[in-house]
Order: sequence, then structure tokens, then C-alpha cells
Amino acid sequence: MTFVNDTSRSPRAQVRPIAIERVELAGFVRRYQDLMKSTSLALQYDYLESSGRIDNFRKAIGSMEGDFTGWFFNDSDIYKWIEAASYSLSYDEDSEIQTRIESLITLIESVQKKSEVGYVNTYFTGERASEKWKDLKSMHELYCAGHLIQAGIAYKRVTGNESLFNVCVKVADNILKTFPDDDCEVTTGHPELEMAMIELHRETGNRNYLEFVQRLIDNRGKGYAGGDEYHIDHASFRDLKELAGHAVRMLYLLTGAADVFLETGDETLLAVLERLWIDLTSRKMYITGGAGSRYEGEAFGEAYELPSGRAYSETCAAIGNVFWNWRMYMLAGDAKYLDVLERSFYNSVLSGISLDGRRYFYVNPLEDVGNHNRKEWFECACCPPNIARLLTSFSGYLYGTTLDEIRVNFYEASRASIPFRDGEVSIVQKTAFPHSEEVNLVISTDLDTSLSILLRIPEWTEGNFDLQIDGVKQKIRPEKGFVRLEGNWKGKTEVSLTLPMRIRMMTANPLLRENTDKVAIQRGPLIYCAEGIDNPTFDVRTLSVPSKRNLELSESDALDGNPVVISGKGIAYDLDDWDKKLYDSLGSVKSKGKNVR
Repeated sequence: MTFVNDTSRSPRAQVRPIAIERVELAGFVRRYQDLMKSTSLALQYDYLESSGRIDNFRKAIGSMEGDFTGWFFNDSDIYKWIEAASYSLSYDEDSEIQTRIESLITLIESVQKKSEVGYVNTYFTGERASEKWKDLKSMHELYCAGHLIQAGIAYKRVTGNESLFNVCVKVADNILKTFPDDDCEVTTGHPELEMAMIELHRETGNRNYLEFVQRLIDNRGKGYAGGDEYHIDHASFRDLKELAGHAVRMLYLLTGAADVFLETGDETLLAVLERLWIDLTSRKMYITGGAGSRYEGEAFGEAYELPSGRAYSETCAAIGNVFWNWRMYMLAGDAKYLDVLERSFYNSVLSGISLDGRRYFYVNPLEDVGNHNRKEWFECACCPPNIARLLTSFSGYLYGTTLDEIRVNFYEASRASIPFRDGEVSIVQKTAFPHSEEVNLVISTDLDTSLSILLRIPEWTEGNFDLQIDGVKQKIRPEKGFVRLEGNWKGKTEVSLTLPMRIRMMTANPLLRENTDKVAIQRGPLIYCAEGIDNPTFDVRTLSVPSKRNLELSESDALDGNPVVISGKGIAYDLDDWDKKLYDSLGSVKSKGKNVR
């Protein structure tokens, strides 16, 4: 069984996930999973090959001549691809993908054998071998090792084959041997190894991996990663008062710290996690769930520094936001973390990939004049395989369990077989979510026992919903974002849930000065965009909409899945009187408006 994070034995996990194999998607996200299999993974592999990333392994073992190609962290893209491809095998066997994974594993094994000590990094071979471990701040050795470990765990869980897992155990043990002492001067320049080592601890039971991660976190602020804010080394972790520095690094670090709490219950870590989560959601997150506003340093800015046109909002940061909020949910059981995860997933992760699965955004601005387009690949290609590993593993996020509960975390047409006590509970979801308000669940089981089924009520419903069990209307008040359905579920039960998707005009905190007198349009979990390509008769930058909601819904047949389109009446202003003018006195320029749809 394949768990994204196996918290089945984590002492502080309030909620535990369901294995990916037990949940078969059939709706909105399944289309993206099919794209991964039919298009994205194959194209990504081709780019890994044509960009020289795979050749770096051949060069490292001497089967090919030449020097290392590309960025020093390029190995990590291959590992993320293996992880994504492994997850894809859990719901659809594919001999070509399997063959490609095995060929890559053979190369990785050969690199490790040549190192003789368990070390794997193709940049630090040949003349550069003597430089390994000399610059942990900048050179991403621990980052690459983390992605290798995650790939090895995923491949083992999906296939049962331990070849790559054995490699990553040797990699982890080599790291422990290289940095053996409690006072050893080590922390990660780019966090990632933290969550990987914790998952390796969960897979093996070896507490040495857990204790090493604790040391990595405790060593922050001591100057081992340069002592600067960019590397989140400017203060000790427990003294952090706000999100700062490189957004992806910070979010990955918080994910690793949440993993440590799940294993140890260290309340001082939890206090930091909760404090920084409030900072994110109340001061430093875009309405899309995007994170990191600055191009400079790919960094979090100051509080309320969230420009739309200059939004950096890296796709990997949105993925980091998903990872962190997933752990926060597992440790607290509160649906507010799933609300942020959902917002980030639908609006900042999925914006990072085109509808045909061939192109990607690295940066996700909320406003643009038409110059920002998705690309097939990047020189720094962290985002494409990162999106792939999240999409191919998304089945593992839909449900959770406790000792006496089954929790429905997200809504997606799907079929799940959930182990519970001495039996199984089948849940079939029928829905066109996220475009449809209606979710129908058919719950079937032979278990003759009492259990609770919890249904998430997203924050965007503002507490409004309609619930029926076998046609009988229910009145239940949500607690921590869930409604609890209690009883004996033996046989077959039909549950109908309506989550009203009112069109909401969202406004921003007045301290977010750029958004003064602006609104964003939201329906359900989705943030909408007025695009020039859909509105060719006026400049959307001049559009003004009335506060009275005169908006209408329709389905579009121009895009796959028949998404809901929002239309309404507004006013667009012409700019004739501003020709060759940048400034003028208030009232002297009479902008003329025209009614537009």
C-alpha cells in the first residue's frame, strides 16, 4: 500500500491517510492524472534526457564522456520524476514507464557503487569529488538526497521493489556517518531532506533519521547556512516570528517541522507552526493560495506586500503550501488547513500546468498584459516534476481515518475502499466538483458496528449547506469544518450534500493597498479571472463591475470538463483623453465609460 505520508504509527497524528491504491479518481482531478500518463510524464522524461540530466549519471559512471551539464541540483528533477511516475503506477500499470524507472534506478545504483560510501550526486564526481559536503548552504547536496529518498520510498511502496529504496537507505546512512555528532555544524541550505528523513524513519522505524532531522531544525540560526534570512538561518527556528526568506525553502522547512511534531509531540515546534500559519493566512498569502511575492530572492515580502502584476507565487511554493497544510491537518484534525490546501491546489498548483499537460508556469502572477506564457521546460525545472508528483498522488489526500471516524476531506468523483476495524467501507462519490454544488455519496459496508463519517464543509460555503441521508433532511452543525454523521452503516446508504457555490465578490484587507477598490470573483473553491482573450471588445484593465451582483452562470463547451463561466454587466473606460498623458489634475479628464458584458 502506498501512503503519501504514512502516519499510521505517528503518535501525534489525529488523522491518518488512506492508501493511494484504495481511492480511484474518476472526475476533475482524474483528467489531470490521465494527462500525466498520456502526455506529461513522457515529455518530462524526454526533457530530462535532452537537457543532459540523465547523461550526467552516465558521465558519472564513465559510460559517457564530458563534464556535468546544467545546474548543480539537476539530479533532483530525475528523482521527482521517478516519484511521480511511481505514484502513477499505483492506479494504472504502464510497462514503458516501469522500464524507464528501472533504467534510471540502474544508473543511480551504478553511481552509488562507484562512490563506495553510499554517496550519490553526479555533480560531485571526478575532479569535484573532493568538494562534496563543503558548501551545504548553496550546493543542494542534502536537498538532492531528500528527493532521492522520497523517490525510493514511493517506488518501494507502489511496487514492492526495494532496489531504489536500498540505495536511498545507504544515502541516508552516509549522511548520518558524515555528520555524526550532536554538535555537528550542519543544517540544510534548501530544506527538503527533513520531510524525506522523517518518512524514512516511518518506513524503517530507525529513530536515527528522526533525531538527525531534529538536529537540522535545532541548528538553524547558528550560521551553518550562511546566517541570512534567504536561507532561513537568521534566527533559531523556535524564535521565528514571521515567514521570511525564500518561500519554497520556508514552506518545506515548516513541512519538515510539522513532520517532527507528528513523531515527537514537541509543543515548542507546534507553537511556531501555528504562529507562522496565522502569518501566512492573514498577511502573506494571495487569494489564490499562492505564496512568495518577491522576484528578488523568490521570497516572502513584508506583511500585506502582495502585488498582483509582480506576484512571484512560484508553483513549487503552492505545492509547499499543500504539503505543509496537509501535515497541519493530520496533527490537528481541523478543516481550516484543508481549506487553505484546497485554495492552493485548485488556483495556484493547477494554474502551473496547461490544460494539455505540455506547458508550465514557474511564476504565477495574478495580473498580466499578455506577455507571461507557460513554457515546455525550464533551465531550473523544479516545478514540472513537482506538479506531477502531487497530481499522481492526489488520491491519497481524499480521505482520512481516526479510531472511530472516516473523514471525507475533498470532493471528487471517485470510488474508495476504506479499511476500518475488521472490515471495509466503500464510498462512491458522484459529483462534477469543483464546478458543481452537488455531491452524492453512496456508502456501503458489511460492518455491523457504529462509526462516524465526517463530511467537510468548506469555508467558502459560509456555513450554508444542505444534507440528506436516504432522502431525509438532516440538521447538523459543523465542528472544526466537518459535519459528523453517526450510526450503523451496514448495508447501503445514500448521502446527498449540496455545497452552495454563491458567486462571491471578495475584498482585501485595507492594509493591502494595491487592492483598494478592487474585488476578486470567487465561486466555490475557484478564483476567476477576466481575460482579454475572452473579452476582445474592451481592455480588461479598465473594467469596473457594480457591487450589486448581476452575475450569471453558464457552462462552457470550449474547454474540457465543461467548466462554469461567469458573465455579467460592467463598465469599461476608454483612454482617449489620456493619450500621451501620465498624470493630470483630478476632474480635468473625463473618462467615458461604455456598458460591456
